[in-house]
This record gives sequence, structure tokens and C-alpha cells, in this order.
Amino acid sequence: MGKIKSRCIPASLHWCILVAVAVFCCFSPVNGNTDQNDLNALQVLYSSLNNPPQLNRWKSSGGDPCGESWQGVTCQGSAVTSIQLSGLGLNGTLGYMLNSFMSLQTLDLSSNIIHDYIPYQLPPNLTSLNLANNNLTGSLPYSLTSMPALNYLNVSHNSLSQGIGDIFSNHSNLATLDLSANNFSGDLPPSFSLLSNLSTLYLQNNQLTGSLNVLVGLPLNDLNVANNHFTGWIPRELLSIPNFKSDGNSFDNGPAPPPPPYTPPPPGRHPSPVAPQHPKNKPSNPDNSGNGKKGLKAGAIVGIVLGSVLVAFLVLVALVFCLRKGKKKEIAARPSSGSLSTGTGIVNKEMQEQRARTTATAVDLKTPPAEKVAVEKIPGRNGSMKRAKSPITATSYTVAALQTATNSFTQENIIGEGSLGRVYRAEFPNGKIMAIKKIDSAAVSLQEEDNFLEAVSNMSRLRHPNVVQLAGYCAEHGQRLLVYDYIGNGSLHDMLHFADERSKLLTWNARVRVALGTARALEYLHEVCLPSVVHRNLKSANIMLDDELNAHLSDCGLAALTPNTERQVSAAQMVGSFGYSAPEFALSGIYTVKSDVYSFGVVMLELLTGRKPLDSSRVRSEQSLVRWATPQLHDIDALAKMVDPTLNGMYPAKSLSRFADIIALCVQPEPEFRPPMSEVVQALVRLMQRATFVTRRSSEESGFSYKTPDHEAYDIS
Repeated sequence: MGKIKSRCIPASLHWCILVAVAVFCCFSPVNGNTDQNDLNALQVLYSSLNNPPQLNRWKSSGGDPCGESWQGVTCQGSAVTSIQLSGLGLNGTLGYMLNSFMSLQTLDLSSNIIHDYIPYQLPPNLTSLNLANNNLTGSLPYSLTSMPALNYLNVSHNSLSQGIGDIFSNHSNLATLDLSANNFSGDLPPSFSLLSNLSTLYLQNNQLTGSLNVLVGLPLNDLNVANNHFTGWIPRELLSIPNFKSDGNSFDNGPAPPPPPYTPPPPGRHPSPVAPQHPKNKPSNPDNSGNGKKGLKAGAIVGIVLGSVLVAFLVLVALVFCLRKGKKKEIAARPSSGSLSTGTGIVNKEMQEQRARTTATAVDLKTPPAEKVAVEKIPGRNGSMKRAKSPITATSYTVAALQTATNSFTQENIIGEGSLGRVYRAEFPNGKIMAIKKIDSAAVSLQEEDNFLEAVSNMSRLRHPNVVQLAGYCAEHGQRLLVYDYIGNGSLHDMLHFADERSKLLTWNARVRVALGTARALEYLHEVCLPSVVHRNLKSANIMLDDELNAHLSDCGLAALTPNTERQVSAAQMVGSFGYSAPEFALSGIYTVKSDVYSFGVVMLELLTGRKPLDSSRVRSEQSLVRWATPQLHDIDALAKMVDPTLNGMYPAKSLSRFADIIALCVQPEPEFRPPMSEVVQALVRLMQRATFVTRRSSEESGFSYKTPDHEAYDIS
């Protein structure tokens, strides 16, 4: 009996025990059941949302979301797979750790009061993202390109702006896309045509332009493009969509007309013959009798001769037209220092490849349809008329009006001076204050002067909150002037280096915010505009600060008006720019977007140390800021001694260290190792959000500002 019993235990009870143990392990409430990365990300999200009390069981530190069933959080095992917090009145931002949710599939934070930008890094494996009905600003983040599983995307009823961006090349799974009720502008991105499973597209109530041709062929059941600025004919294929709304646009009446007869076929198709071709052995008209063959033969000969002459003439005319058109294109394609298309006219192979990989499109810089291009004429030096090829959205001013506003460009109104000329403060009769850059006639060559209007056209279409807006221009009586919005708090250079009360406004958090604003401006120029816009003259004197210390980058697009190298530039101007120049520019004259990144790193060094890039008043070993500071950026003790003394030690040590890490990446001597500005922005966003969290924790728990290293513990990793 005992032997029988011993044989039965392994066959039955053994497996029962294993199953019981497995079930117990899976369902027992063990402490720390949630994946640590998910836990950290939830805690940061909770803090970024200002610790809302309406989120039951949520905590800013500790806790077990999966084991304690935090409100709106769904888990599978230890991984967070869904966060649904719609309509709870949540205020604050989305934090900086959403990309840590590696298993998250559904994120719904719609119908709240969340503000600021959509984070640049999102959960990479999302299938559903709903951020509708919030107060979000900025644009769609590029990280969407690396989220191929996305099936549902809704960011409607926010304040998102700029172009949509050509970021949908990898979204064959996307079925619903709702971008309605925002401020998106520009044409629809070409990658929309690759949304092979898109059934619902809502674009209504934006500022979108161009045609709807890119939507032809999509399996749409619902399409709403109402209340935009679309033009042209509505493609016939779209009219068959079951739920299609297009009112509130500037479409031409009726469906798209058929192509006119004898039009050249689209590329890749064989052209249809102009006249029917008949087999040689068959008569043209089978009803004709044999008696008519001779007359028909004579008529055919005459017709063939006349037709051949006509065809030869048409071919000759077409050939001449194509050659002239090709020559124009060749001339337009040549690099020119006066063209904004290349930024510098020198773009190496590496930058061309990088630009080809960039998925963002610059809808802001696209030329509107030909019928809307306003061609403006101005007198040239030799009496000829110069034509602007692209539309100019800036206001045209007369020389007389600008003279009156600046009191005839008196010395008292000078507020700055650069390689192209002086900048004057101008006050117009309506009380509006502007900044006017008066370009020195000796600063540009004749060829560059001829391209002035084209450069103005491109500059006037640069639209970003951190870019100083070109509001107007003057091209009259040989004068070249640019009119900009006036930023009242002066430049970052003046606030950093002139010892007055204003320098005390530049707290550590303010400096991080200035760096972030400048980085966002460069990211827009480098990675959103197409072709990329290279600044070429990035320095603290070109970073203007408003009353809230927000950064506004000036002189964007002025690289199209390269200074004449033969012109005598003052020593102060040379020194002022040289300290920011990347090594490759000093050695070879080559300047790319990576050179801008280097200059940005120098500006960050200024923010960190309060020192000028070149300062001959210091001892020889400390005259060059980059050479002196770079070896010390990873030495925490030396770093603390480098910090601007006006900060009085009021900064978190970890924030300082991370700031220095970003600088070290930007000022690397090899251009290929410097990061793109989008990565710099991401790093500064995380740093800014940490700094904001530190400030809140500090004020809540200690009641006063923190000082390194006393409150270093308040900084989070």
C-alpha cells in the first residue's frame, strides 16, 4: 500500500503543488510588485501634475501602483500597460519620464488642464494616445516617428502650432488621427499618403493651406477639413468618402476637372498618340472603294508632309523652352551666400545625409501656390528692376517713415552694432516700438544685394516663440533696412556682463530657461525648417530677453547676407564673434548646423560661469573660456568654483553637473560627435522640469531657497 501511495504522489500531487505555488506567486500582494522604471515614471508624472489629491492612492514617493491599484493605472504582471485619467481637472505638465513606460499601450489624459509642450520623448510602444482638450502648446514631437504601433492619436482642442511635420512615415497601423481645433499651419505632410489604414482624419479648425491631393487613395470613412485655408480643386476620390466635410475653405467650385486633351501623361505612363495610328495594310476608312485609293494616297502624302513640319516646329519650340528652363534651374541650384536655402552655401556630405534623414518638414518656408505669389519690383543700382521670387509677408516701410521713427538714425537711438550694420530703437507715431537694423551699403556685395528681397521673404516666414520676428523691411533709394519686434529687456550679453541690478534676475533656473529657449529656436531652424537654416552668428549678444526672461534668438536667416570679407570690421566685433566660432570654421571656413551647436555650448558656458568667451583682462590661461573651462567640466569640485559668483551658490549640484555635461557634448572639437539640437532640447527639458520640481519641494519642505550642498537631496535623478 505504501509503495502504491509513493508512486501516486509524483503523478498527481506534485503537479498540483507546483500549480498552487505558481498561482500564489502571481496573485499574492508582494511589496514592490511594480516595475521600478514604471514606478519612477508614475511618481514624476504625479509630481509634474502638482500632486493632485483627486488621484486616489497615488504617491510622489514609494508605493506600489500595480499592487495598490492606483487610480486609472492598469498593469499586466509588474508592467504598467494603461494610464487613463480623463476629465479629472489635472493641472501641470506631463513631466520628463514618459519614455520610461516601455510596456504602456494606452495613455489617456484628455479633458484636463495640462499645459506646456508635449514631451519630446513619449512611451515608445503606445497603441493609443489621447491628449485632447488640454492647454498644450508647441508642436508635435519628433518621437512620434519611432512609435509604429500607434493606432489612435488625438491631440485635438489644444493650442498646438507650426507645421504638422512629416513624421508619419512609419504609421501604417494608424486608424484614427485627430488634429482638429489647434493652430497648425502649412501644407499637409507628404507622409500622410503612407497612412494605409487610416479611416478617420479630423483636421478642422486649423490654419492649414495647400491642396488635399496627398489624401487621395487612403481608406477614409470620415474626413473633416472644414475651416482651414485649403485651396485648389477637391480631388474626385475624396468626394466619395461617406462622411466628408470641407466647408470654410477656399476650394475652387465643383469637382476637379478632367485633364485637358493631349496633355502630357504623368511620369511612368506611355503617351497616347496624337492621332489614331492605323496598320499599314489597312485603309483608313473601310467604306472607301478602290476608286478612291489614288486620291487618298495623294491626300495622305500632303497631310504627312504638313504634319511633319508642324510636329518638327513644336518639338523645336519645346526644346528651346526646356533648355531655357533647365538653365534657370541650374542657376538657381548653385550655392550662393545670398540664399537661405543652404544657410551658408557650403554644406558638406555629412550634413546633406543628416538632412535627408530628418523627417520634419518646414511648411513655414514653403512657397505658396504660384497664383498667390506677389512679385515685387525694386530699382537696382543700374536702373534695372529686381524681382522677389517668393512672397514677402513682412510689412514694407519707406525710408522716410523709418527716419522719422529713429529721429534720422541718431546716435542716441543706437542699441547695437553687428557686422552688417547698426541697430536702432524706433518709435512709430502709433506708439509701437521696434528695432531697426540698418545694413551698411559696404557690408554686402552687389550679388548679395540683388538677393535681399529673397532673403527677406525667407526670414519673414520664420515663426517660432523663441525667434525674434522680422516685422518689416525697406528697400528704397539704395537703402536696405530690416524691422524687428523690439525685445525690451536687452540682450543676454548685457545682462550677464554689465554689473547692475538686472544681473541678479538671472537665477539658476532663469539661466536654464534661457538655454532651453535658445535651444528650441535652434532646433526649429535646424530640424523643422527645410532646408535647414544655419544661424552662423550665435552669441549671447544675439539672444534677447523679454520682461519674463524668455529667450528670443535674433538675426535668424541673416547668413543669407554674408558680410563682405573685404570690409574693415572693428576689432571689438571680431573678438565678439571669434570666441564662439567652432574649430572647423576657424580652420577651413566650413560652417554647418554642428557649428551652431558648438556656439550654443559656448553660450551655455557663459550662463554657467558669467565669463565672456574671450577676455584679455584675465590671466593668459583663462582668457579663452572654452580652453579654460572644458577640462574642468567633469570635476565636481572644480565645477563648483567655476560657477558665476553672482549666483551666490544658489543652485542644485546635480543640476549644475548635468548642465556641464550638455556643454561638454556641444563644444567637442569634432563636429560629428556634437548632438543634434533636438537631443539638447530634450536634455534641457528634463533639467528644467527637475529644477522646477526641486524649487517646489524646497519651498514646501524648507520654506526658503536652497543652497549647494545643503539641499542637494531635493534634486531628483
